[in-house]
Amino acid sequence: MLQASRDAGPLPTTPPEDLGSLRLQLGSLPTEHVSTGYADLDLRSTSDLVAAMNAENAGVAEAVALAAPAITEAVDGIADRLARGGRLLYIGAGTAGRLGILDASECPPTFGTDPSLVVGIIAGGSAAVTTAIENVEDDGPQGAADLAAHGVGHLDVVVGISASGRTPYACGAVNAARAAGALTIAITSNPDSPLAASAEIAIEVLTGPELVAGSTRLKAGTAQKLVLNMLSTLSMVRLGKTYGNIMIDLVATNEKLRARSQRTVMRVTGCSAEEAVGALAGSGGSVKTAVLMLLTSATKPEADDRLARHHGNLRAALTAATAGAGAAGPDAPLDGAGTALTS
Repeated sequence: MLQASRDAGPLPTTPPEDLGSLRLQLGSLPTEHVSTGYADLDLRSTSDLVAAMNAENAGVAEAVALAAPAITEAVDGIADRLARGGRLLYIGAGTAGRLGILDASECPPTFGTDPSLVVGIIAGGSAAVTTAIENVEDDGPQGAADLAAHGVGHLDVVVGISASGRTPYACGAVNAARAAGALTIAITSNPDSPLAASAEIAIEVLTGPELVAGSTRLKAGTAQKLVLNMLSTLSMVRLGKTYGNIMIDLVATNEKLRARSQRTVMRVTGCSAEEAVGALAGSGGSVKTAVLMLLTSATKPEADDRLARHHGNLRAALTAATAGAGAAGPDAPLDGAGTALTS
């Protein structure tokens, strides 16, 4: 869910002497380096450009893999806090803020979460989602104020996102979150950054110089998206929001998702299409309630009660209800001519 900071207003201009210091700082960052291999980029054919950009992107997943220990620690920390009633808040400016909003907004339909559970905060307000408002990233106190406005506390997790690792807005937010007792995580694309030093868990995905020098919406942005996918998705897996690798908590808000709900029930239980439709109607559209009703012959109130007693975890509810009676697992075949679940 999007939570925007205050609308962007004019900020004081950085004095020229401070810009000299900033130039030196930026010059030391790998993400700001100019790759000598692309000095003729504007002279190349389109096919060469496509090949060059794809070759650069190929290294992003490798860079993410090197950060796997920190990502693992972050996922476990997030799952623990969410299980105890906390929230996950992403905060950043520009591309980083937009990617946080994107990931947060996709959690409710995918995992059936309340929009307040995973929140994206962007510097500059809602207008900054679609329009570049670059000056707001320099306002560290506003980052702290935006966190304070959300009442961040010790059960929450705050993820500061910044390719450079020095964005004042993100640093201000993470420092405020840590002071409030929240678990703090940094996602950066440069080593040994101020943001990483401020956070308890530093996820440093070192993507290096960009194809277009300094355009960190490219490899650095792709790395941020990959890491955010991991943090939200794998935390939800740890919380029982999937059954095997199936979206058991999806919210069917359109025809495609309603069809997927039916196919999911068929996949997990091995029932017919007609039985899946009937069970979903009887469950009020809840996939996991429908599955539990079919596999345990429970009524909707009984199934809902069992799920509630196991914190919504279908596998735990099934295990308790069947006591080893052999409930169908996630590899149960689809009925008739059905095929594996697809997007």
